[in-house]
Amino acid sequence: MKSAALTLYIDGNCPFCVAEVTRLHAWDQHGRLAFVDIAEPGFDPAPLGVDPAALNRLLHGRTVEGQWVVGIDSMIAAYTLVGKGWLIAPLRVPVMHPAFRAFYRAFARNRMTISRRLGLKIHPACTDEKCVLKIGL
Repeated sequence: MKSAALTLYIDGNCPFCVAEVTRLHAWDQHGRLAFVDIAEPGFDPAPLGVDPAALNRLLHGRTVEGQWVVGIDSMIAAYTLVGKGWLIAPLRVPVMHPAFRAFYRAFARNRMTISRRLGLKIHPACTDEKCVLKIGL
């Protein structure tokens, strides 16, 4: 089995994040992305060598080569891998990149409030006594 080119470490408690992951997963026709829910009980970031607070603060992605891409750069990498790089082309403009990085950090800090204001919710799929997110992964 081929490894994904990029693994995204997502906050499964964030409705906006789950919606974005669902969209990326649907676009990923070649299995280039993998997703790990950092909010899942039992998730242990220790083997990754990354602070749990940092993982929760900004989206982190890890390439198959072991390199980390963080924040807006992880989104650029993910969209590019699923063939939708054109949707985020402005994020690549060097003179604008710092502004987009700052905007992303502010967005990430307020993602739960933004999710609520947009009316986004997570709908768990419950079987027996256990509920899991249904994001198609």
